[in-house]
Amino acid sequence: MITIFTPTYNRGNLLNRLYQSLCKQIYKEFEWVIVDDGSTDDTASIVELIQKKHLRNEFPIRYFKKENGGKHTAINLGVKKAQGELFFIADSDDFLPTDSLLIVQEEWDKIKYDDSFLGLTGVDADTKGNIIGSGLPKEYIDCHAWEISPVYKVTGDLKEVFRTEVLRQFPFPEIKGERFCPEVLVWFRMARHYKMRFLNRIIYIADYQPNGITSAISRLRMNSPIGSMLTYSELLNYPIPIKDKFRNAINYWRFRFCLRHTNKKKAISQKMEIPEISTRWYFLAPIGFVMHIKDITLYK
Repeated sequence: MITIFTPTYNRGNLLNRLYQSLCKQIYKEFEWVIVDDGSTDDTASIVELIQKKHLRNEFPIRYFKKENGGKHTAINLGVKKAQGELFFIADSDDFLPTDSLLIVQEEWDKIKYDDSFLGLTGVDADTKGNIIGSGLPKEYIDCHAWEISPVYKVTGDLKEVFRTEVLRQFPFPEIKGERFCPEVLVWFRMARHYKMRFLNRIIYIADYQPNGITSAISRLRMNSPIGSMLTYSELLNYPIPIKDKFRNAINYWRFRFCLRHTNKKKAISQKMEIPEISTRWYFLAPIGFVMHIKDITLYK
């Protein structure tokens, strides 16, 4: 079985579209797990209505509500609750093509007994069906997550589907006072041990909202400096192109300048060290500071 997981926050009005796309799936062996990250809108009542009218023999719908802590904390809870072999994150503002899960199931059957695979990744499309980015240069590619862009020149958005049992071994760090942690932190940690099968097939439709995480990414990182610093400091240790290392080092400093005494106190209370980088990257601190000032001008 596949777990379709939806983290949601004040997006009750969008859930029905995703639900309808799940009802139309050709492949039916899945569950839908929704984690409500402390919504203050009518999300709970909308999910209740969906559950009441839903034909239970199609697929189970399970709903959990938690205190607001950010998408990464919702993922942590969703992974704990998941009963599927695979974990497919479908955000509340997006939806799935009718053959999405059929593609996932058929392709997974080809590799699932190879323990070197973490899962598989398909291509995203917009609401008109156009691939977001370049697509893949061939039918499929087996590689580590950090290789797909620099080695194979793949750009744009991709949709990962993971082995649930592996995700359980790599939870997102939950830092007091911070409500954002870049997903690439955990995705790359897993990629140290596993490769992915990348497919040149559309399995996801992304419909970015004006007030979504993507649109507010810089502000979220500014308000979660330790998680941001942790991510960029770790990215410097992967075998990625030097230009990407420069960008990550600059971003480390960019968000380190957001660090305040209260952040440090909360980190100490969790016995968490402030992420550091090698002194070889200190010369990029001035560029990071300039970007920090620009962020303050734009987002504060």
